[in-house]
Amino acid sequence: MTRVVVVGSGVAGLTAALEADARDGVEVTLVTKAALGTSNTAWAQGGVAVVTDAGDSVASHVADTLAAGAGLSDDDAVQVLCADGPEAVAGLMRRGVLFDVDAGDLARGLEAAHSHARILHAGGDATGAAISEALVARVRAAGIEVREHTLAVDLQLTQGRVCGLRLLDGTVLPADAVVLATGGAGQLYPFTTNPAVATGDGLAMALRAGAVASDLEFYQFHPTALAVPGSPLVSEAVRGEGAVLRSVDGHRFMTDVHPDAELAPRDVVARGIAAHMARQGGLPVLLDATALGTAFLARRFPTIDAMVRSHGLDWGAEPVPVSPAAHYFMGGVRTDLWGRTSLPGLYAVGEVACTGVHGANRLASNSLLEGAVFGRRVVEAVLGAAPQETFDAEWAAPVEVPSAATTEPLERADLQQLLWETAGLSRDAAGLERASALIGAGAVPPGADVKAVEDANLHVVGAAVVASALARRESRGGHHRTDAPGTDPTQARHSAVVLPAARLLIAGARESVPC
Repeated sequence: MTRVVVVGSGVAGLTAALEADARDGVEVTLVTKAALGTSNTAWAQGGVAVVTDAGDSVASHVADTLAAGAGLSDDDAVQVLCADGPEAVAGLMRRGVLFDVDAGDLARGLEAAHSHARILHAGGDATGAAISEALVARVRAAGIEVREHTLAVDLQLTQGRVCGLRLLDGTVLPADAVVLATGGAGQLYPFTTNPAVATGDGLAMALRAGAVASDLEFYQFHPTALAVPGSPLVSEAVRGEGAVLRSVDGHRFMTDVHPDAELAPRDVVARGIAAHMARQGGLPVLLDATALGTAFLARRFPTIDAMVRSHGLDWGAEPVPVSPAAHYFMGGVRTDLWGRTSLPGLYAVGEVACTGVHGANRLASNSLLEGAVFGRRVVEAVLGAAPQETFDAEWAAPVEVPSAATTEPLERADLQQLLWETAGLSRDAAGLERASALIGAGAVPPGADVKAVEDANLHVVGAAVVASALARRESRGGHHRTDAPGTDPTQARHSAVVLPAARLLIAGARESVPC
């Protein structure tokens, strides 16, 4: 019997659990720190980018993804994502996901930086929720052991191999394979479209265990979060349908920034908004969707429409205030094309992983597809059915993360504000060095509660982001250095991020301790 423990319950984790459970001789346990349906996936308003039309092609999807990745997307990984996408989406449909249709065919939308209308939606702007609900129902029906409201604290190792998961109550859940599918780390920042559970737990656990991470300097900030408490997302699909961005005096400013205006790559639009906000005294810019009409907005974007109106705004009649917010982590635990990490017994899929698909900047609506594609593939590796791959020594430039700072850990709000100011939309050496002196990667303190574990994880990931951003002395994709605004072709390499004394940071996980 092969014991597989999946950590996380978004599209990647749910898919991996279902695929593994369908194999003979596999015992699956799914661990999630909140309710089974709580994840970044469930919050996703955007759709799934996939080729389903004869007028489109995998080659075109590949080209768009590579262009968005700003020279750092891995060609093989992108080919896997786009070529395997149609079957992965068919698998979602077989598991009960009902994508929107138009005149009897799948409805396909256009989003920024896509050359074809290839975005599938479900429930208009509730695609993530539809996927989550369908897969959660399948997991429950399959009888997979699910441990909800269970926090994983660290990985358990013996003789250099991951052999289990240490939980908050101190017990160890033994495993032949641990699959991390814990999502992103939006709570690094005070303004984020992510749910409260997105505290970088899986990435922090992997780093403390000695796994290699990659590309942690690349964080995507969504251009249009509604400028109200909680930073709720206003999907890129709204701009895809024709909404435009205006200054407070009504000027459509993105036409001055990029030829594609509001449909330029996300990092371009987000920085364009931030720059314009600075010119107008910090006031949010305005998203003008009035030309689309009240009835269309309510029909096409029912979730966003209800959210906007809940804040007393009538976006069918007047523009609404928006500003950037942390949205998606391009970097993560380095994996091969089958989800294997640098640690035997440890796998990673979805946003917590870095396959090289996204490069320096994720193409809109590729993230749900990534979870569905690699959530299927990882099971082949877990069961030994996938071909072995080796990491190219020339693939990455090494980055070492400093140990814990000499000062006391920062309060979460202070850490978030520091990272927003120094490692947010724009960075420079002075700010990053200030952050590096204040943030360190330490162990989870003994007797920690959920918040203390999350705070420790945010410090580890924050320190790694800062170290990576300091090491990349150029601007590329989601990483913008005001003191190095150009893109340097000699730095077109991934980063390989490690904690020098990693395994010493895992209390109780020693090489001599068996699972």
